[in-house]
Amino acid sequence: MKGFFKYVMAGMLGTIIALIVVLLLSVITIIGVASSSSEDIETEENSVLLLNFNETVADRTSSKPDFFDLKIKKQLGLRDLTININKAAKDDNIKGIYLELSGIEGGIATIEEVRNALLKFKESKKFIVAHADYYTHKSYYLASVADNIYLTPEGEIQFMGLSASITMYKSLLEKLGVEPEIIRHGKFKSAIEPFILDEISEANREQTQKFMGSIWNTIVKGVSTQRNISVEKLNEYADSLYLRSAKTALEYKFVDGLLYKDQVYDEIRTLLSIEDKGKISFIKISKYSNATNKPKIDELVSTSRNKIAVIYAIGEIGMGEGDDESIGSKNISEAIRKARKDSSIKAIVLRVNSPGGSALASEIIWREAVLAQKEKPFIVSMGNVAASGGYYIACAADTILAQPNTITGSIGVFGVLFNAKELMAKVGVNVSTVNTNAYSDLGMPSRKMTAFERGVIQQGVEDVYTTFITHVAQGRGMTVEEIDNIGQGRVWSGIDALEIGLVDVMGGLGDAIVIAAEKAGVEKYRIKTYPEKDKYQKMVEKLFADAKVSFLEEELGSSYKYLERIKILSKQQGIQARIPYFIDIN
Repeated sequence: MKGFFKYVMAGMLGTIIALIVVLLLSVITIIGVASSSSEDIETEENSVLLLNFNETVADRTSSKPDFFDLKIKKQLGLRDLTININKAAKDDNIKGIYLELSGIEGGIATIEEVRNALLKFKESKKFIVAHADYYTHKSYYLASVADNIYLTPEGEIQFMGLSASITMYKSLLEKLGVEPEIIRHGKFKSAIEPFILDEISEANREQTQKFMGSIWNTIVKGVSTQRNISVEKLNEYADSLYLRSAKTALEYKFVDGLLYKDQVYDEIRTLLSIEDKGKISFIKISKYSNATNKPKIDELVSTSRNKIAVIYAIGEIGMGEGDDESIGSKNISEAIRKARKDSSIKAIVLRVNSPGGSALASEIIWREAVLAQKEKPFIVSMGNVAASGGYYIACAADTILAQPNTITGSIGVFGVLFNAKELMAKVGVNVSTVNTNAYSDLGMPSRKMTAFERGVIQQGVEDVYTTFITHVAQGRGMTVEEIDNIGQGRVWSGIDALEIGLVDVMGGLGDAIVIAAEKAGVEKYRIKTYPEKDKYQKMVEKLFADAKVSFLEEELGSSYKYLERIKILSKQQGIQARIPYFIDIN
């Protein structure tokens, strides 16, 4: 009896604690929403717009609980970020922009789009000042648009060219007694190489060299134009490691001065004609988005009945619902369908930032894209990565836009199973199987596939690949043979994809929206974003999920992304259409 009461009391206590946690999180949310809704401000005269990139620039603006500061944190999405830079150019109260670049998060194509917005801002003749303690390739590429670039006196600039490191697991798996069983189509479909080779294949080395070189060339040309240093000289500096210190960075004209932050502030005071030690009115870009007295963007009319749908397809592609960081076959196909059936939606822009994933899920989304394209303009804007399954869902578009350093292509498919029978035997595990039919245990890690089973799966991979390249050929107005020649799983940069016909235009999300409006024949419109978000639906579940992520991010810091990648790999099922890599360019 005592044991019974002990368990009952323990259960009641657990329930009470859970209710308290939910109540606390709800209060945090209510307080946060209330505070965020009252953040409207007015920009002061003689202000400077402050941009730093300590957090990843997401494709879509979002709000999530900050469980450490007990408030709702607004994360400004790429489109809102660039719109506000455009507004600042027309705002008489904003005299310039200060780029604080000691830390920068975001993909290289995202940085390209922000950089383009800053180049446009410069047409206003307002100043841009950049400062960092340490510049990476990515942060310096962004900083290169500035009128004045400053570096901390003992700081450094990373400028030695890009490098790709691919970790190979073949020998490790052999020692463990795990045999990978690979089925693929495409000589460049190298997602499986780490499991079967000790060194990357020549085909993989060739494609990696090609797209990495293309991205590097984009960076070098951009720096060359803005800093008036020849491409040849920049490559010479990289090859010889000339930028060994802050002093050499100044000597070779990569920076305009070696200053501490307080000294940079003095320079900004001079630009603003503020007296010595006078207060500088900095306004963060996230705050500026709530400014009530900033200029309006003419084409965005909140009262217009005409709408352009922007559908965000972000993350790995899988079956089911999906969320803010993954593409679900259900939610994205439903979003496209809703936009197609809504008569007030005059055109659709699909923003794709995905390495791919499930081939079946990609097919389901592709079908909705085809139906939508038949009824209204359907434009695709590619982000940092729109490859394999990410290209699959894009290929039906009227027009495809990418940045020069977008990673795309990877038109190929693969399947991978693991035979862990030897490993199980080593650790004393034996599996007894009871089947109702001959191949009921197909894919079980406790045994090796038979030749017949491998043939069946290989045929499935071949069928999916044929379907994939047929869809692309139809969407791009090319032959299946032409697509097969540039397919085979090969990865391309955006600029190279333009040359071979996989992409139509170089540009970002804003450009895609302009093209969509032009094709729809509308001048005044407003943006409708999908998937639609219900403010209260699944609120408690999301709060718990965000709490877990917040704590993990706090503890793991920049290493959190590796945990995310392990989770992604563990969820892969069925035939995959995904890029071979997780790509981080510094």
